[in-house]
Amino acid sequence: MPSTINGGLVPIKLWAAAHDLETNAIQQLKAVASLPWVAHHVAVMPDVHVGRGATVGSVIAMRGAVAPAAVGVDIGCGMSAVKTSLSARHLPDSLKQLRFAIEAAIPVGRAQHALPVWQQSPILKPRIHALLERFVDLETEVHLFEGRVHLQLGTLGGGNHFIEVCLDTDGVVWLMLHSGSRFIGAALAERHMAAASKLLHNRQLPDPDLAVFLAGTPTFDAYRRALYWAQEYAALNRELMLQRLQRVLLDHFPDTSFEPAISCHHNYVAEERHFGEDVLVTRKGAIRAGLGELGIIPGSMGAKSFIVRGKGNPHSFESASHGAGRRMSRARARQAFTAKDLARQTAGVECRKDRGIVDEAPKAYKDIERVMEQQQDLVEIVAELKQVICVKG
Repeated sequence: MPSTINGGLVPIKLWAAAHDLETNAIQQLKAVASLPWVAHHVAVMPDVHVGRGATVGSVIAMRGAVAPAAVGVDIGCGMSAVKTSLSARHLPDSLKQLRFAIEAAIPVGRAQHALPVWQQSPILKPRIHALLERFVDLETEVHLFEGRVHLQLGTLGGGNHFIEVCLDTDGVVWLMLHSGSRFIGAALAERHMAAASKLLHNRQLPDPDLAVFLAGTPTFDAYRRALYWAQEYAALNRELMLQRLQRVLLDHFPDTSFEPAISCHHNYVAEERHFGEDVLVTRKGAIRAGLGELGIIPGSMGAKSFIVRGKGNPHSFESASHGAGRRMSRARARQAFTAKDLARQTAGVECRKDRGIVDEAPKAYKDIERVMEQQQDLVEIVAELKQVICVKG
């Protein structure tokens, strides 16, 4: 059950130990709780840590307003997972060639496809074509990125984004990936955050990054149009990558079958009803955990991940954490860990073990076991996974 601290206009409900929170994170949460549009309370997930404007791991319901910083820069970022018919006994002793095949099929980091690979997908092509036709409805400033929009569909990106091959406790193979709306999502977010900061009603805010758009205004409508477009782009990007990932597995194991995918956003806005009223809910580093809904909560690249089923807890606005959450910044992690540290922390996982990704070292993240303990009233665990391959940008 959550603890409560005073947030100013509304309380802050914590599924994390208050003494574990960074001072800056508490300041950010109190700044959000002082906004006049926030409804009921601010819900704080156990993976909470400092973000831009609003903390990562917070759920905010607003009346007639939305704050782009409460969504995050990577609009629509989220997870997908698929259970396969394979088991551990089917996998070779060395997984290096399988990792290389995944990296060849799905560009990582800043790389992109040479040609629009979405056109090769008969299942997704109509939906993607319809989405890209609506690109002209977005702000003219982003139209010059249209080529990149096409070529980055089906790509992973960098940072904490990943593709994994995992085993559950029964030795069954799962596929899992984490990615978002790539360059275009960030470009749209930055543009609208800048536009919101210039609006008159945001002049007296405690943090200019918490600027909001008000419902019923042209700026609100423009942001919502861009937001929903980017959320759909992110979801289709994950679907396309999942198709390509399944194709890689079929090339190596032709008789493999796949169960339906589990998918969830964790940086997004949804129009929902809570405590008897319609509100705009922003989940920044949080998944929806409505009663019976399946979700994904990953650990670090050396820890467990979990498939979960939501309990529909109203006090969290039917939400749960999106992962373990960082316990140290990327800059601090790069100072604290070496490539040897990374290799030790990812022992038994086929992955990059070089200096380029030490900021993703498992010890830079919180303990996922403790995070799960802190949200037992939000979700129940359906499956426990451990990666054997991890692809990072």
